Amino acid sequence: MVANARIHAIGKSLRRPAYAVVAAGLFATLSLVDATFAQTALSTSVSIPDALIVGDPGATQTTLLPNDPATATTTIDPQTAITVNLDGVASVDAKSIAVVSMVARQVELAKTPDGARQVASTLLDSYNWNQTQMACLDKLWTSESHWNFQAHNYRSGAQGIAQALPPTKMEVVSLDWRKNPVTQIKWGLSYIKARYGTPCGALSKKHRQGYY
Repeated sequence: MVANARIHAIGKSLRRPAYAVVAAGLFATLSLVDATFAQTALSTSVSIPDALIVGDPGATQTTLLPNDPATATTTIDPQTAITVNLDGVASVDAKSIAVVSMVARQVELAKTPDGARQVASTLLDSYNWNQTQMACLDKLWTSESHWNFQAHNYRSGAQGIAQALPPTKMEVVSLDWRKNPVTQIKWGLSYIKARYGTPCGALSKKHRQGYY
């Protein structure tokens, strides 16, 4: 009987206006917190270049140049190399991010003439060309563009380090050829291989006829 009387007293106290106001306020606050949390999107973003591909077909390895070319390099097997596309991807593992970061540094390096030469020299290994061929390539592309990835021959319409004509030919490597000197170098080397066999062969044609 005593317990029932206490329960009845508590019930009466909860029905008092003051308690009712406090209870209503508490429920309103909890509802607001719930709704706010439900509408808050948690996200993590990573800023990287749009499209970067590691590795060349037929290559035994691709060397990615660090910030300082004098330091140790990192090699990646093209068989395990990857293309990273973050569209619609919720997360990317740390190894992929590291690969993309190194390739991004390679692209930035190639935006200077000396850096472009270093990148091209590294890519020669994909074709089993030695440093004699690199010397011929240096003379060839110095005469064509001075290794300037923004070079544009307004008379012929040729563009890029290798002076592709028409420049849209470079789209077979990547659509980013306007801004990516590594794309231009890769296209130029594949063009020389298919057309002349070696950079020295292309340079001989340049000497004979003024173009290659």
